[in-house]
Amino acid sequence: MGSHDHHGHHHHDHAGHSHDHGHGHAHVHAPASFGKAFAIGITLNTALVVAEAIYGYIGNSTALLADAGHNLSDVLGLVVAWGASIAARRAPSGRFTYGFRASTILAALANAVFLLVATGAIGWEAILRMREPELVAGVTVMVVAGIGILINGFTAMLFARGRKDDINIEGAYLHMAADAAVSLGVVVSAALIIWTGWLWLDPVTSLVICITILWSTTSLLRGSIDMSMAAAPKGTDLAAIRAFLLARPGVSAIHDLHVWPISTTETALTCHLVMPAGTADAFLMETAQLLKTSFRIGHSTIQVETHPDNGCALAPDDVV
Repeated sequence: MGSHDHHGHHHHDHAGHSHDHGHGHAHVHAPASFGKAFAIGITLNTALVVAEAIYGYIGNSTALLADAGHNLSDVLGLVVAWGASIAARRAPSGRFTYGFRASTILAALANAVFLLVATGAIGWEAILRMREPELVAGVTVMVVAGIGILINGFTAMLFARGRKDDINIEGAYLHMAADAAVSLGVVVSAALIIWTGWLWLDPVTSLVICITILWSTTSLLRGSIDMSMAAAPKGTDLAAIRAFLLARPGVSAIHDLHVWPISTTETALTCHLVMPAGTADAFLMETAQLLKTSFRIGHSTIQVETHPDNGCALAPDDVV
């Protein structure tokens, strides 16, 4: 008797990742309350990118141009995160039975690729500069990068309270906080140039920023590729999930366990449980709820079989 967890699935759909508590308050209000934070963050950071690009060019600072590139990646990151929180609320339609949630995964991938290209261009310019350091307008650079610290710090604060409930918001928060630190590096480098006259500090600083961006991008790239390949989200303990399901009352065996990301914030699970005595809807709903609270899995579909060989012999490729 292959009964599916229809009730549990739809009922808890929208509470997908308010994992600290089994109900959906955090998730239901998150997109609404952070819409303003995203709008403010995107506006401020776009203005900062324009200012840094113009003054980096006028002031002849590759470090400031590198920071502009980094902040541009932030704007994209914020747009992606905002789009994700909006797309996650769109009802599924037609062939898109999961809605447009996976667009967040594609956007993260595109974001990573764009960052790599931008970093390569800035790094190349910095290496050329190392050979013939040019005069840098230190005071201008300090002022603009100083404004950058304030804007990035303020934007990070806007997202600080949501980072525990949503990995998407946490990503936005960490990105902005890291940027405030990068801008601080530019200020220190400009101050040292004014103080010591060491012009090579500017291209060196921009190379350090490039390495920082590459370091953070590799994890974004790897993460988005993993998600595109339907790998279980990072931090998912498959052995623990398997052990939990096997320990449920009446379960004698488990096979065809699959865990994959629907979006950057939501995870789905399907499995076949062998339950010789059969089961009731209450078991399925309770299991779905426990999977949500203990493992952050918001979408679970469980097929129950009364015989181990019920239409699905355990072939080697079925084992996860």
